[in-house]
Amino acid sequence: MKISTMRWIDHWLGRPICFVLTVIRRCRNLLPFPQKSQSQKVKRILIVKLAEQGATILADAAIRRAAEMVGKENVYFLVFEQNRFILDVMNIIPEENVITIPDKNFVSMFFGTFKALHRIRKMNIGAAVDFEFFARSSAILTWLSGAGIRVGFHSFADESPYRGDLMTHRLNYNPHLHTSQMFEVMVEAINLPAKEMPILNMNLPKPRYVESRFVPDKAELNEFKAVLEKQAQTSNYSPLILLNANASDMLPLRRWPAQRYVELARLLIEKSPAVHIAFTGAPDEAEHSQGLIRAVGSQRCFSMAGKTTLRQLMLLYCLADALVTNDSGPAHFATLTKIKVITLFGPETPVLFGANTPQSNIIYKNIPCSPCVSAYNNRQSTCKDNICIQRISVDEVYNLLCELCKL
Repeated sequence: MKISTMRWIDHWLGRPICFVLTVIRRCRNLLPFPQKSQSQKVKRILIVKLAEQGATILADAAIRRAAEMVGKENVYFLVFEQNRFILDVMNIIPEENVITIPDKNFVSMFFGTFKALHRIRKMNIGAAVDFEFFARSSAILTWLSGAGIRVGFHSFADESPYRGDLMTHRLNYNPHLHTSQMFEVMVEAINLPAKEMPILNMNLPKPRYVESRFVPDKAELNEFKAVLEKQAQTSNYSPLILLNANASDMLPLRRWPAQRYVELARLLIEKSPAVHIAFTGAPDEAEHSQGLIRAVGSQRCFSMAGKTTLRQLMLLYCLADALVTNDSGPAHFATLTKIKVITLFGPETPVLFGANTPQSNIIYKNIPCSPCVSAYNNRQSTCKDNICIQRISVDEVYNLLCELCKL
């Protein structure tokens, strides 16, 4: 399903549903119905993070903390079906604990949601943590999970989007904390008294490197080498530089101009006689990537866009020397391998969303109007000209690549 459609559903259906459920919740609190106790020891934790696989990697420390609290076999994760792959790669919780909702179309999503909730409610979840910033759909699902403790962000007096009053542990979003720290704080909040929220009388978790690593099987890696050699038309493709010239439809403003990628590829090929360039991307980006390759005009530049599964993309990262990418999922996926990553930031800030790994390198111009998207504006901007990322020059990226890869 298109991102624009999901946003439309979240806005026009999510708002009234959140309002109605808030009224129901408050009425129930007034009536002598038995309520789930929040003082009992939590035995099972559900994490709700429907979209954005890259952000899921930033939750690495938080998921591990939840596993420390209740055991990894008692941590569950609710996610859209197309986004579960990265959880399997991270391998923190059992695969069977990943609960998915189909997201190909509205009908499958509607019935898939009921099926997922039916399974969740039978588990007797003790605490549900909503890792989405201010999405209404995730707040609704967190409330419907039946968990006695529900942790999530609340608008309070700030300008964040309305999504009702469905959480027991209402947190104030802190735009000065790295996202990985914020996620870990949310998990730690399970153990704090709800009546004190949004005050959090606890120590701030220290930033931690992502511990998850993608470890390929030697046989599958050798098998994929044959695929790579076929596309490169040579077995001697090293050093190999990957260029991800795209970004998700959620925020097109994050894209560095495509022509800059063409210029970067030409410069690399001109200055480094042995270097090979591969453009990466999803299947629907394959045609665009081919256009960029034609513009580069070299046999040492080829396309892997649409030619790999997500797992094969991880294998590609294992075989390549460096990746240059817009701020998007691949910037985080690649950091689960040893590849050197250069991420180009613009409308969002690396202070909050930069990858927590030693091989991550960030270029960000930090102009006065950037970042212009945040949790408060539902990651939407009125900007029509992403000067923030256009100010990143080809020479700047090239020089950093040369330094990292000894070109």
